[in-house]
Amino acid sequence: MAAAAVGRRGGGAEAARALGKEAQASDIAVAQDRAGTGESHKELPTDRRSSRVRAFIDFQNDVTAKDIRLAVREGMRSIEHVKRYTTNGMATDQGKMSNINGLMIAADAVGKPPPEVGLTTFRPPYTPTTFGAFAGYHRGATFEVTRRTPIDPWAEANGAVFEPVSLWRRAWYFPQAGEDMEAAVARECLATRASAGIFDASTLGKIEVAGPDAVEFMNRMYTNPWTKLAPGRCRYGVLLGEDGYIRDDGVIGRLSNDLFHVTTTTGGAPRVLNMMEDYLQTEWPDLDVWLTSTTEQWATVALNGPNARKVLEGLVEGVDISAEAMPHMSVAECRVAGFPARLFRLSFTGELGFEINVPARHGLALWEALIQAGAPHDICAYGTEAMHVLRAEKGFIIIGQDTDGTVAPEDANLGWAIGKKKPDFVGKRSLARPDLVAKGRRQLVGLMTEDGKVKLEEGAQIVLDPDQPLPMKMVGHVTSSYHSATLGRSIAMALIEGGHEREGETVHVPMPDGVVRAKITSTAFYDPDGDRLKL
Repeated sequence: MAAAAVGRRGGGAEAARALGKEAQASDIAVAQDRAGTGESHKELPTDRRSSRVRAFIDFQNDVTAKDIRLAVREGMRSIEHVKRYTTNGMATDQGKMSNINGLMIAADAVGKPPPEVGLTTFRPPYTPTTFGAFAGYHRGATFEVTRRTPIDPWAEANGAVFEPVSLWRRAWYFPQAGEDMEAAVARECLATRASAGIFDASTLGKIEVAGPDAVEFMNRMYTNPWTKLAPGRCRYGVLLGEDGYIRDDGVIGRLSNDLFHVTTTTGGAPRVLNMMEDYLQTEWPDLDVWLTSTTEQWATVALNGPNARKVLEGLVEGVDISAEAMPHMSVAECRVAGFPARLFRLSFTGELGFEINVPARHGLALWEALIQAGAPHDICAYGTEAMHVLRAEKGFIIIGQDTDGTVAPEDANLGWAIGKKKPDFVGKRSLARPDLVAKGRRQLVGLMTEDGKVKLEEGAQIVLDPDQPLPMKMVGHVTSSYHSATLGRSIAMALIEGGHEREGETVHVPMPDGVVRAKITSTAFYDPDGDRLKL
């Protein structure tokens, strides 16, 4: 039945006459002519042609009434064909929100009653999802998931102040009565350097690289050579992106010919594993290698200080941990405190150090056993802030703090970690790019203020001439800055243009209270020859 006849039968003409708007014969004729041709005005209350108005039917796929009528003109008579021609109802509503309107317009355009045109199939969700459902528990204190290590309960019970690191909650420092953060951190650092310190390093990313081609995979992924690394030994590994910039680092132990225990930065574990999987699946599918994330399978305790061996030796079974039998950068599988363990001899503090990995369920028990064994040596639990200070005193970098995504190995004093004879590795070609070998690149250096009591602000900009007109030329910025209780003064690291060639020069750091003068130095402020690592 024509649209005009439907309108007259439904009382449309009578209603128009009651309002003094009696329909003109010409208007009715036009409506009759347009019925079934796709030129109705039903979508919007306007007398403009439908081709000139935009009436959205499906807001997710931007389908308009005009699109549906176009589909009919193009020969789509089935509602299923109209749906696929326009994508109406193919978004998350799956036909429950837009399809009724779309159906009515299609029926009008075809010139059939809607029941004869039919409906497409509705699919879940049948009703719109509320924003509250999407948000779920992500609000307030639970806005982000908080991950806790097995040792977290001990830290909480012993008064730790926590900080968020990636998604982890980590012990920041352990204040005693009357101590503020600065005093607590100074005590923790001095105690570790003097005797023994214990640190929860469970948040470190851990990945197992296993298989017959594991060593070849490592050679291709990391800058360092791995073929000649003997089982039972460790190596510091640097991972680059294809652009030649540092992406991650960590100590990697070779447990056997076909098994590597790879550590990554706390926040970098998912990114590194994703990168490895991407290369393995898309670039080197011929390699027989299996990658397994083991971050939460191992609890890791770092034990550092000149008495670290004395604390540990009574708890170790199955391996000799003397300096001769287990030199720096060694790894062994053994038992510690009765638990199966992967024991690394390494240090992120510059002191004699061990990292003990045990199954996560034994992490707290291991920690308590070490605390008990260390009591005669005044063992001190230290947090992430003390860890930052201790590593900065040695010039050890933290990816993402002392690097900013534009730092190449040579810039960060890590040129020694590049396998010069390796035929290839991720990022090797980019290291030869003109920009990466150009003079004037920002390079990592140490900074010591003329007044040792003044601590530079992290992120503060650096200038060579404080008297130059504004805007001043910034030549770098401070990446790490701390007060060192060991050295009795402040220390800092910074990225400065041509920094390696400027050692001994004085630079100027604008601060809120004035411009601070600082001398460019080596990044190794403490024990530069590494003698304390060899104890």
